Amino acid sequence: MICVIGEALIDLVEQPRPPHAADATSDYRAHPGGSPFNVAIGLARLGQHSVLQARLSGDAFGRQLRRHAEANGVDLSVAVEASEPTTLAIVGLDAAGNASYDFYLEATADWQWTAPELAAAPAEASWVHTGSLASWTNPGADTIHAHLRSLRETGRACLSYDPNIRPLLMPDHGAALQRIEASVGLAHVVKASAEDLGWLYPDQSFTEVLDRWQTLGPALVVVTDGARGAHARTGDGQQFEVRARSVPVVDTVGAGDAFMAGLINALSRIDGFQRVAQGNGLGHISRQAVADALDEAALVSALTVSQAGANPPSAATLAAARG
Repeated sequence: MICVIGEALIDLVEQPRPPHAADATSDYRAHPGGSPFNVAIGLARLGQHSVLQARLSGDAFGRQLRRHAEANGVDLSVAVEASEPTTLAIVGLDAAGNASYDFYLEATADWQWTAPELAAAPAEASWVHTGSLASWTNPGADTIHAHLRSLRETGRACLSYDPNIRPLLMPDHGAALQRIEASVGLAHVVKASAEDLGWLYPDQSFTEVLDRWQTLGPALVVVTDGARGAHARTGDGQQFEVRARSVPVVDTVGAGDAFMAGLINALSRIDGFQRVAQGNGLGHISRQAVADALDEAALVSALTVSQAGANPPSAATLAAARG
């Protein structure tokens, strides 16, 4: 069982306009989204028992999120029935399909976590993932951090983290960096994008950041870099370069979340990986097993960007693409 903690929001995605449209109006389509929500969907489609611990509003958008999660086999047994409204992200796409975001998140459901709500997490979950807005947006971020610290201290589950930086929502760079590094220090597996690191550490190279994060405590740190693939470093200093798959890109919405879901799915299948939660690092895992997991995550991401929206592949689609 894999438990994903974090936001479930609605992406209002701008639709393409006719080439010679006379008016200034835009049409938007409501898509279920949010990085943790996407990861939970991706894991369920890949055949995992995926539990989403999110605060889902009772409004129309919240009901849409519930329907979509349930239709994809996500377990909502510990999802909170929240009275606050659903968070909205306004998504614009450029000519290359790259996404930009604006947010409406004041007093919405995703940030109001209480300790009792998080304590309802299933004890049998062997992996817990979090990240994105919920991990650094208060008041709930402090509560999530305390919950993860308890899990790390007990060694009950493998923890993974993806900061999913949104500079628009982080006016205080120093405070954001402190928050992100504290979360990196609690996780066993960390995934971040090149854009994340470029904003967090504008004067440092990937290698310098990987060196820095390695000292904080993760067993594996991965940096994704779009069409240039990914870089990875284990806690004992092994380095990996991951090639990107060459596919026609429709858009990049959900690409990083798909990579994260693919990575968790692949790593969790490695025999003995659970020992990482007890602080054993990756020394007992073969280099080839780690490389294969990273390659599979890249494939899951590639299959996602070749379709519109955050639409990760099923286990059958992944198996067919792997050959």
